[in-house]
Amino acid sequence: MLTQSDLAISTLGEPQLDSPLLFDGIPTRFTPEAARVLYNIDYLEGDDVIELGFEKAGARKKVYFDASKSKAAIVTCGGLCPGLNNVVRNLFYQLQTSYGVPTVLGIRYGYQGLNPSQGLPPLELTSEMVERIHHHGGTHLGTSRGPQDPKVTVDFLESQGINMLFCIGGDGTQKGAHAMAVEAQKRGLDIAIVGIPKTIDNDIKYCYRTFGFLTAVSEAEKIIDCAHVEARSVPNGIGLVKLMGREAGFIAAAATIASGEVNFTLIPEVPFELEGDHGLLAKLERRLAVRSHAVIVVAEGAGQHLLARQGDEYDKSGNRKLGDIGLYLKQEINNYFATRGTPASVKYLDPSYHIRSVAANAADSLLCEQLARQAANAAMAGKTDMFVGLWQNHTVHVPLSISTGQIKRIDPEQEMWTTVLAITGQDKW
Repeated sequence: MLTQSDLAISTLGEPQLDSPLLFDGIPTRFTPEAARVLYNIDYLEGDDVIELGFEKAGARKKVYFDASKSKAAIVTCGGLCPGLNNVVRNLFYQLQTSYGVPTVLGIRYGYQGLNPSQGLPPLELTSEMVERIHHHGGTHLGTSRGPQDPKVTVDFLESQGINMLFCIGGDGTQKGAHAMAVEAQKRGLDIAIVGIPKTIDNDIKYCYRTFGFLTAVSEAEKIIDCAHVEARSVPNGIGLVKLMGREAGFIAAAATIASGEVNFTLIPEVPFELEGDHGLLAKLERRLAVRSHAVIVVAEGAGQHLLARQGDEYDKSGNRKLGDIGLYLKQEINNYFATRGTPASVKYLDPSYHIRSVAANAADSLLCEQLARQAANAAMAGKTDMFVGLWQNHTVHVPLSISTGQIKRIDPEQEMWTTVLAITGQDKW
């Protein structure tokens, strides 16, 4: 059970300088330090409302850092995601153009770039360098997976005179940001470390929506529609689409709803079986007998209990390596219908790397700008050991200590999954 103290944000000290935004010629609405966004906005009439809330993001009238004497750095880590370049670009402009920070560095290839023995020297970003990067997918700075020793990375930040670091990445990245913030605070260093959560899986705890998610859903919907065309074009056609989603099925569920052409959606949060009268294969056979085609969407983390385990192996980000549920299902479906004397035509599509490498769509571009601007505002005010997230349609400050190491998942009893069941017509397993 969260308490208000759990949601408290670490600060480097009392902000005492007038914000440069007071003098930039653009009217600015400053956010009071006491502003909060309710954790839970639902209540029953007559009940007492619990005033538990996240600190509201926004520009503060007083800042901690003297922008003219500051140096900022931006790092992108982990897998690719639509919108990475948008965040880098908007961070640069908010820091340099709005606040007047003279130097903004781009750390090369993730956290490796914070370790002089492993990484390349940082880039000094310029307006010309970032001007058009938001039109391209990927990350202009490069990325990598895996942690670095926080003592080494904080040594690097101190040696470079960096007093603001912006960490763009998923849970593993934010764990690293938290470790650096703790190390910097232990040394008494005035370094603000602010995260911007990034994952197309949308599985960051205490963040309603991460940037890149809606672009991924939009691209996934196009692939599902292609799978539907393929399935309808042949007798017993089956379109099988594997989408990203290691621990949470948000992309699979949202793309299913957006498409409206899916008959079976399989996600990690809802176990399913293949065999038996209520298993996927029997249900698929009944569907083909009636409509002669079907579309299946499976998240990469679904059905792992069906796959032979080769022991626990982990990638550099600390994620357990998964078996390939897509290829497994394709083989099992083909074998099943072959033994029944009615071979099926399975068209298998795996667009995982496609949907994460495209440029951000308009909705995600707007979110990227919002998150980047508020991250710069937070760092300038001396906030640290936190990320800027979206909650109840407001940007808020979330302590890294309560979010990292946790996964946001679909609740099978809530509206998203019940909508999937209604659209697909599939029964609860």
